[in-house]
Amino acid sequence: MKTSTTGQKSEQPPSERGPLDAADPLDAVGPAFSRLRRASALNVGKPVSRKDMSRTLVLNIVEEGPEHDGQEITVGVVAERLAVDPSVASRMVTDCISAGYLIRAASQQDGRRTILQMTDEGLEMLAAFRRHQRAAFEFITREWPEDDRLQFARLLIKYVDSVAEARESSADG
Repeated sequence: MKTSTTGQKSEQPPSERGPLDAADPLDAVGPAFSRLRRASALNVGKPVSRKDMSRTLVLNIVEEGPEHDGQEITVGVVAERLAVDPSVASRMVTDCISAGYLIRAASQQDGRRTILQMTDEGLEMLAAFRRHQRAAFEFITREWPEDDRLQFARLLIKYVDSVAEARESSADG
């Protein structure tokens, strides 16, 4: 048995306990987000395919729209927001277009540029995916007190909003 630097006794060294058992919960946040991402296709009701998971990433960006005045949603914006190579974003967008979820249209600001627009089928797909996400959240937290569920939802939304603000301020600075 070993004693950690925090004075807690452990049967295994920290490297063998795993990152989610860190003495400081803040050290476990990153690994928890990684596990959450890997588990995001939880099968509640109809399973979500990997292809649909990728499609919703693109569709959400198009639906969210511009982050600032003058910005239009292009393949380049999708690549930037997803932090992927433009060729990867282009393949993802092409898949969404082939599926009938997006269309390309001429930019009103620069006729040489094409922008992305959501179709009715794309809006329906996003609505179905959000129903799935809600069902998964309700299933996962089914044994939590209602106040905990709502507080977690509020804090998660606050966290995501803060991430967006941090991204904006780092882009400005």
